[in-house]
Amino acid sequence: MTTTQDGTTEPWTHGETVANGIRLHYVEAGDPDDPLVLLLHGFPEFWYAWRHQLPALAEAGYHVVAPDLRGYNASEKPPGVEAYRLTRLVGDVVELIEAFGAERAGSEADGEVTLPLLVGHDWGGAIAWEVAIRHPERIGKLAILNAPHPERFQRELGSRSQLRKSWYMFFFQLPGAPEKAIRAGDYRVLDRLLREDPVGPDTFDSVDIERYKDALSKPGALTAAINYYRALARENPIGTLRRALAGRTGRPPAYRRVQVPTLLIWGEQDAALSVSLTEGLDEWVEDLRVEHLPEASHWVQADAPETVNDLLGEFLAEE
Repeated sequence: MTTTQDGTTEPWTHGETVANGIRLHYVEAGDPDDPLVLLLHGFPEFWYAWRHQLPALAEAGYHVVAPDLRGYNASEKPPGVEAYRLTRLVGDVVELIEAFGAERAGSEADGEVTLPLLVGHDWGGAIAWEVAIRHPERIGKLAILNAPHPERFQRELGSRSQLRKSWYMFFFQLPGAPEKAIRAGDYRVLDRLLREDPVGPDTFDSVDIERYKDALSKPGALTAAINYYRALARENPIGTLRRALAGRTGRPPAYRRVQVPTLLIWGEQDAALSVSLTEGLDEWVEDLRVEHLPEASHWVQADAPETVNDLLGEFLAEE
């Protein structure tokens, strides 16, 4: 529990750790001896994106940790685009899992190892997919909220409809212009996004929106957040563009398969990502369950928190 400056009590505590050489802020709830659930937020969010999930999953018997990803909110903000390459983001998560002793949790006395559930939304989902692909031995289960498998997304980028929806990713490659546009009018774009994009009119109230503005306005935070997109475009810009325009990945599917049990939760009212991204995943995901929420947006865990909590709880409880 944490008592805030205004005297209210929050059902989580704050902390800091060093992972992959970067100081990361996090909040946690639940007993540290319980199985670990690691929650990764997206853009332009921070740990607070999981405010509805933290207490619910802790009450269900899990140690729940929601970090601010590198560059966001209260976490360290290393300079330069190179600091936000996927390899480094994946490395942060792997070391966070080690820092919270996931491999020591559970029934160690019986010689068993309880691996964590890794949950990601938006950019956090992109990172979570990569952790599952590159380090399947580190996690027990994977849950993704409105974030496409990276190979499936590259294939979809060959379509005009998804290219139109992904226009902002190209805009974010410009130096300085995205930051200027987002800061304009006291973060007017962010305010409008959080008020108008969700399905529920009160999904984000005025207090929530101010917290998001405050997190993004911290020195260096906005540029760091946009550098995620800039770094991704530099991973292999020519090859990525060719594959997108050709509508193919250029890699054998086996190279990018996810082998851990996976739950994909998708708010169908997503303005930026097509529902078709949830289809045709068999060649990349071996054990997949897809749950569509017709009355939820991209901000699915805030639009439909009880449903998302129930789905995560059921998934965790499955043998």
